[in-house]
Amino acid sequence: MPFPINPKYIKESEIELNVKLPTEFKARMINNNGGELITDEFEFELYPFFDKSDRKRISQTCNHIGLETKNAREWNGVPDNGIAIGADGFGNQLILTHNGNGNLTDELQFWNHETG
Repeated sequence: MPFPINPKYIKESEIELNVKLPTEFKARMINNNGGELITDEFEFELYPFFDKSDRKRISQTCNHIGLETKNAREWNGVPDNGIAIGADGFGNQLILTHNGNGNLTDELQFWNHETG
């Protein structure tokens, strides 16, 4: 279940990943850290930002954007300039990318685990 997060944890993730996340995405996550993104074709669970404020939140956010991005980058075909922000439970990822400048676009990319 998503819950609000202190923006400092989002900033920590941006520093860790060396990116600047889209403003709208950060605003959404400040109010609901994690949650779902549902389309006509897919249902994705959004990865939360790692919240270190207490034990319960550490436990709830252990599959955070930083860790999931690190794991995804080990797979063939995941772009080096991509940040994994969610998954559908079947290995497919939602990814935000940048053009080498670290500023992520707000355009969602679908990465298929079968085709890369």
